[in-house]
This record gives sequence, structure tokens and C-alpha cells, in this order.
Amino acid sequence: MPARVHAIIVARPGSASRAQLLRTLDAVRSQTAPADAVTLVVCGDSSSMRESEAVAATVEGIIEARASTSFAEAVDLARPRVLDGSAIWLLAQDTAPHPRALERLRGTLERSPSAAIIAPKLVATDNDREIVSLGVTMTALGRSVELAAGELDQGQHDRMDDALGSDVRGILIRGEVRDALRLDPALAGADEGLDLGVRARLGGGRVVLAPSARISAAPGGPAALPSGRSRRAYVTRLAQLHRRLAYAPAAAVPLHWLSLLPLALWRSLTHLIGKRPEAVLPEWGAALTAMIRLGAIARSRSRIRAFRTSTWASIAPLRITSSDLRRHLDDGHGSEGGAVSELRFFSGGGAWAVLGALVVSIASFTTLLAWPALGGGGLLPLRQTVAALWSDAAWGIRGTAVDLIGPADPFAAIVAVLGTLWPAGPSFAMVLLWILALPLAVLGGWFAATRVTDRSGLRIFAGVAWALTPPFLTALVEGRPSAVLVHLLLPWLFHTAVVAHRSWGAAGSASLLLAAVLACAPSLAPALVLLWVMALGIVLGTAQFRGAARLLWLPVPTVALFAPLVFWQFAHGTPWGVLGDPGLIWAGSQASADAAGRLALAMGFPTTDLAGWASFAPEAITPWVWVLSAPTALLALGSALAPRWRAGITLLVVAVTGLATAFFAVGVTVSFDQGAGVAIWPGAGLSLAWIGMLGAALVTLDTAITAPRLRGVAATVAALSLAVCAVPALTAFHTDRSLLTNGPESTLPAYVAAQAAGDRDVATLVLTPKNDGGLAVEVVRGASETLGSQTTMTSTATEPQGADVSTLAVDLLSAREFDAPGELAAKGISYVLVAQGTGSDGDKARALRAMAIASIDQRPGLVHAGRTDRGVLWRLEAEAAASPALSAAQQGTVRLVLTLQLMAVLAALLLSIPTRASRRAARAQSRIVGRAPDEPLVLPRHAEDRHDLEEQPPVGALEEPQDAAALNDEALVPIAEPEPDPEPSGDQAAAADDASPPAGADEDGPDRSVEGDR
Repeated sequence: MPARVHAIIVARPGSASRAQLLRTLDAVRSQTAPADAVTLVVCGDSSSMRESEAVAATVEGIIEARASTSFAEAVDLARPRVLDGSAIWLLAQDTAPHPRALERLRGTLERSPSAAIIAPKLVATDNDREIVSLGVTMTALGRSVELAAGELDQGQHDRMDDALGSDVRGILIRGEVRDALRLDPALAGADEGLDLGVRARLGGGRVVLAPSARISAAPGGPAALPSGRSRRAYVTRLAQLHRRLAYAPAAAVPLHWLSLLPLALWRSLTHLIGKRPEAVLPEWGAALTAMIRLGAIARSRSRIRAFRTSTWASIAPLRITSSDLRRHLDDGHGSEGGAVSELRFFSGGGAWAVLGALVVSIASFTTLLAWPALGGGGLLPLRQTVAALWSDAAWGIRGTAVDLIGPADPFAAIVAVLGTLWPAGPSFAMVLLWILALPLAVLGGWFAATRVTDRSGLRIFAGVAWALTPPFLTALVEGRPSAVLVHLLLPWLFHTAVVAHRSWGAAGSASLLLAAVLACAPSLAPALVLLWVMALGIVLGTAQFRGAARLLWLPVPTVALFAPLVFWQFAHGTPWGVLGDPGLIWAGSQASADAAGRLALAMGFPTTDLAGWASFAPEAITPWVWVLSAPTALLALGSALAPRWRAGITLLVVAVTGLATAFFAVGVTVSFDQGAGVAIWPGAGLSLAWIGMLGAALVTLDTAITAPRLRGVAATVAALSLAVCAVPALTAFHTDRSLLTNGPESTLPAYVAAQAAGDRDVATLVLTPKNDGGLAVEVVRGASETLGSQTTMTSTATEPQGADVSTLAVDLLSAREFDAPGELAAKGISYVLVAQGTGSDGDKARALRAMAIASIDQRPGLVHAGRTDRGVLWRLEAEAAASPALSAAQQGTVRLVLTLQLMAVLAALLLSIPTRASRRAARAQSRIVGRAPDEPLVLPRHAEDRHDLEEQPPVGALEEPQDAAALNDEALVPIAEPEPDPEPSGDQAAAADDASPPAGADEDGPDRSVEGDR
């Protein structure tokens, strides 16, 4: 006799839910073997359901529950209405059984006496050829894995009949075990079918699959997982942790409980590496919730214990192994062999261009490799130890004043990174930077060009042109380290930022590069913020909300690094000081705010000597130097009329933004060099303008000029023009027109440098007479004034910062009688140096220097240490006081600031680490951003590459399927028809990387049960 079946349907109120329910009820009535009774549980207002004739004709009763009632709780409410011995059929408003579904479920139940649960095949509502779920298993650590989900149904799984569990929707529970197999409300709506299957197996029963019984299931119903990614990650992880605590042996439960928070930290890191930042907060929420629900754990363990008749060994054969999991998740979709466009760095000549630039660099700066340190211009030595480098980059005592405590400039962290690359002698890292600057610029320009063109020749043109731009060469010749670094970093920022909406990997890299660029040139902040807002608006306008979320991450590390300094500057009434140039401030040559200066900026030159042409060529030729930039500028303007005009206009906007920044910079003075105002360096803005102009020129060459010969001629003319323009700068070092010098390794006398070796805390008061009769006062800590110790806290200050030593310095030179050594020692000063004069010193400076030397010589307690090439030095006989220790409140501030900054930077670093899945997804997309839909692909010239493309057609899975619109970008950010975000079908590629967790660690990656609709 067929088993009596009582169907329980759970629904929610609302017009859409009501339509789904009516469809489900119609399907229930149409069953070839109808259910004996149907009970409807409505989680919310049931008035509209009660008024429906179709509902009344189908159900034997309606139960109204609270809106917050879960599926498990709703089923429990209907259990008292089920007659003894009746099997229970669990349905929801969105699960419509096919006509013979119940007949086949009943038949399987009758033919399988050991079966406790019969599970149907769930298919998609809008496509019954797509499998939503058919069977669930789990790993050794309890992670649930769908046996079949998101696949095209070709009958390939119809022979499966035994599984550890299943999706809870549509299952038929045998009447004899229905009271023992109740849904666990503590699972929060995830893995309920898997938990029932585990308990059934422990009770001597089985979960039998009935693939011929088909039920259509839609996402978002009462029994489905939440549609939001964060909410879904939370419930699946909470269910996994709850099951782990419920299934574990009693002796192991405390150990599992104690491991929850450490595992949450570990999995947070792996989520970031796996490009799943939205799962980090749910991970912690699930861990904390599982820890405090001790009562729910006890009840779950009690239910298992009451029904259990078999050992846990009976579960083992149905678990999935790590190797099977890897094969199951990594199905080869989006394989690396099916790339849309290969990089071709070596075969396309990029490597030769970089090598050629290295040869030119060595020829231009021949003797630099023999120098231990670079000097001149804005260059200074670096600290002698790596620890001191990073100390300068942290909140604490600043080395250019007395008792000044506050945040470091973010540029100090960039200097620390550079110095750490050569720990034996950090100052030599700057020498290597100068030697490698040209090849690194070519490399960066070449990679940036891969976002605009596939043509190898044009990529080489872009790399060479970027290395020959006037702002970069001027910075090299004049010794401006921050400007050099900005120019080297900008193409990499361009390369990653234009695809930051596509993937978290690109967004993580772009966020770090953005922070580095702004650390070297804070004056670019307004321009980059404007471009970021424009990109965000375009992505939001095309309804790519996850792409917008990635763009929102870009400024986070920058904000974390700059926030302490911004707060300090605002608190001290110098908000514009945030835009001040970092590093050593010096009044070098640069374009001014007059007509001549702005004309030089408009031509692309940051100084009025036009990259050295004013001193290199006859005066009659200098006014015509702008002609050398004209070919590139004309090509850039042509991009507005090119087939890829959206990308061209966007790049022109970048160029205009950079030029406007340069015009703004020369008119703003926020920094001071020994009391004299110094305008912001305009070269950083011009570097941004040049990258926009070169990108726009590439668009014209790649798409508007279709004749190969004409394209080659145009690119050659533009490149040769820039090469001619670079001749004065590249020959400046050999013609003594460069400001670069051999060192010094210390700006202080050798005696002081020896006493402060190893970056010991030794303070020197440096007095510098000025031509106007004034006296510049500075305190230098350590063996030298260093690049990393410079801070905009003092360079942009309008009043003395820290302890004011100006009065003490004046009294030291006056005839006033006072305990000079005592006051100097109290401020921690051990040496006094009257700086050596220069050839440009006037009579007032020389007179003041002579008077200062005579006055200090007469002071008791100051021992004359001798005359040096740095000036006249005195040593205090008294013991100098140690630097003040940070107070408890200051130490707390340091820890808080450092922790927040490290968290932001670490998160960005983890996001930027490439994985197999992220590389595969990136290769499956066109490298070019803004390609018009009708543009032909540029195929490689090598026969073997063409063969690869012919044999392996482009296929590939995006890192996230909802970002398919990003493949049709029409500008630097996507400009496409808005598309609604479809329900994610799973992150198989990301999960494949995480199939084998480290030994003893929790399994990384999203639970497989997250993928699809249960």
C-alpha cells in the first residue's frame, strides 16, 4: 500500500510570493499521485491567501506565523496536523513539482526500505534543463559540497541513488522517522538537508536520490539561501560551524570552540587572497554567533544522540576527499589556454625596449654606480639601518625638531620600502633607482599601453615616449626623488585602475598604487579624486554595483595612511599643508605663476629652461622647442574623432586634469625652505597630463590611422621628436648641467656621523646664516639629515613646531650670560654646528657666520671640535638628556594608528596577490579597455601564436559572472547598457584554489552550498 503523504508548503506574503504559491499549488493538484493532505504555513499576513479560492481548494489548513519564522520553525508548526504514519513532503512557495514528481518519490520510498529521505532533482524554474541541486556531501571538516549544481541536465547524474544529504526543498521524509528527523532551526536556513541526511545515516537510514522526480526551484524563497552575498556567506558559515560543534566528539568540542576565532582570522586572510572581501565580516559574525549559542549546540547533540544507532564511520564513505573536491570544482571552464590576448612582452619586443633603456641610462649616468649615495637637489642620504627607516615611517618623535611628536608623512613609508631593498646600505638604493629609472619607466609605459592597444610596435612607442617625457627627465637631472617615483608609479596605477571594476585583484593593486602615488605627490589628490568620482559614476550608471564596490575600495589604504597627517594639519590650522610636497624642500628651478611659466607648462615642461634647452641650445632655438611635443599632442587630439572615441575623450580628460593640476600647483605655496616660500612642484601634474596625452595618441594610432605605413611613420615622428627633446637632459650629467653629486653620505661632520653610527639618538643644532641677515635654525637627529625623516609637519608650518629652539639659538650668539650648555643638554642636543658658507653667500651671511663662531667659542661648556667641510663644530661637555618617552596616551595612539594602517595595507596586499583563478579570469578578458564592439582583434604576428589562437578558441570564466558587462568596456571604465545583476551561479574558479587547505587549518573558500540556490 502506498505511503500516505502530507505536503507542508511554507510561503511568505506579497504579490510575487502569492503568484509563486499559486503556481506551486497548481502543480501539487496536477500530480499523477496527489498528496493526501496539504498544509500551508504563511510567515506573515495570510489574509490574501485565505481569500484565494485556489488555495482553499487545495489546502486542508492555513497556519499564520510571524514574519521572522524560519523554514525549519514553520515546518515544525505544521507537524501536529500530520497524521501518524504519514510521510512528509517539504515544499516552499517557489518549488513547483513536475506532474509525476510525487509518484516517483513515493515509488522510490516503497522500493527502498532503508531509505529515510527521498530527494528529487531540483531544476531551474526558467530552464528545466539546468540542475539547481541533486545531492549534497561534505568534506572532512564539514564543508558542504553540491554533487551537481549549475550544470546542463543531460542525464549524466541520473544513475546516482545514494548521497549523504540533499537540498531540503522537495524531500520526502519517511513517516516512521519523521519525529526524529526534524529540521534544526540553529542552522539558520543553510545545510538543513545535509544535516537531516547525516542524522538519518547515523540512525541506520539512507538518503536516496530520485533524479526522475523533478521539481522546479526559484531563488529567493523561504527555503532558499539568502540572495545577498554577505548574508549568504554568513548563514552557510554559521551552519558549518554549528554542525562541526554538534558532530564533534564531546572531548573535542572545547577545542573546536576555542579555535573559532583563530580560524576566523585565518579564513579572513584567505578570503582576501581569494578575492572575496565581502565574506570577511560574515566570517567573524558567524564565529561569534556559534560561540555564544551553547544551548543550540546542546540541543542538536541531544537529538543526534537520541536517534543514533550507527557509528560515524558509516558517514566516511560518502564524504568527498580533497582530490575529488579539486576535480569536482575545477572543471576546466575558463582554462588559461583560451586567452583572448596574450601579453607578448618578450616576443613583442618589450623586453628589448627595456634593455635598450638600461643601456641609455648607464651611458647617461655612467659613474653613478661607483657612488655610495646620491646628493644634490632634493636628495638626501637614507638612514643607516632598516629599523630606523621604518621608525621614521611610524607615528612618533620626528627627527627634524625638538620634542615634536606626531604622524609621519606617507612618503616616509615609500622611502623605507626603497631602503629595505638594499639593507646593507640603504642610501645606495637611491643610486640604483636613478640607474634603473629609465628602463623602469619604459617597462611601466609598455604595460600601461597594453590597456590601449594590442600592437607590439605601439606598446614600445608608448614605453619609450613615457621614459622621455620632460617632467621625468627634469626630475632625474635636478634630483627630485618624489617626482621620479610618481612618474614610475603612474603607469602602473593606470594599468590596474582602469580594470579595477573587473576584479578584486586589480582593485587591491590599484589601491596600493594610488596610496603610493599620493604619498609621493599629494598635490595630485584633487585630480585623482575627480577621476575616481567620474569612474564611480559611470560604473553605477551601468548598474555594475559590484564593480562600484571595488572602486569604493580604491581610496581606503590612502585614507588610512593620510588620515593622521590630515587630522594633524587641520588641528594646527594648516589644512593646505596636506598638499605640500614631501621630502626635502628646496627652492630649485621650476615654472612660476607668470605668463612664461604657464606657457612652459602648456608645452609640457615643468621648468622655464624647457628640460635643459635654454642652456643647451642657442637662444633663437629655445622658443621653438614646443614643436617637439606637437606631434604627440596632435595625435592625442585626434583620438576624439577615432572609432574608439569614448576612450580617447576619457584620456583627454585625464590629460586636461593633469594640466590643470600643474597650473594650480605653481600658484600655491604651502612649503618653506629656511623661511622662503616654495611653490608646489608642477611636474607631478604634468606627468598625469602626459600619461593621458600618450594614451590618447595611442588610441589614434591604433584605431584612426588604419594604413600600417602611415601608422608607423606617425609613431616614428612622435617618438623621434621626444627623443630629440630629451637630448639636453640625457647629456646634462656629462656636461656638468646636472645637480646630482656624489653623496654626501652624511650632511653632518664625520665626527658627529661616527658618534651617531647605527642611527643612535644624537641631536645636532645646525645654525645657517642667511643673506638677509637672518639665521636658519634646525635640529638634526642621528648621523645625518635624511630623506625619510623629513616631514610636512615642519616644512609647511607657519610657526615653530615642537620645542622652540630659535630663542636659544639667538641667545647662543648674543652676549647674554646664561647656562647655554645646560639648556642645550636639557633639550637633548649634543652638538652645535655653524654651517659652512657657499659661494653665493652675501656680506651679511659671512658677517653673521663670523660673529656666531666667535660668540660660541667664548661659551664655557662648549668644546671646539674643529672646522670641517660641513662647518664649524662644537661638542657639549654636559651629558645630553635622552629623548622624551611617549606617554601612555601617545603609545595608545601609536598602536591604534599603526594597527588601522597595517590592516588597510595588509588587506590591499592580500587582495592584490594573484591566484590561479584570478589569472585565468584576467586572461580570459581583453586587456584593452574601451574597445569598440566592432573593432577587430589584432592577432599576433608569430605563426605559432596564430596556431594557438586557432586551435584554442577564447573561452574563460569571469572572476564573477555578474561582471560580464565589463568585457564590453567602451572607455577607461565600462560604458555599456545597464544590466541587472543576475543571481551568482558560483565561484568555481576561486574555490578551486582552495580545495586543499593547509594541514591542520580550516578549509578556505566559500562553502560549495553557497553556489547556486541550494
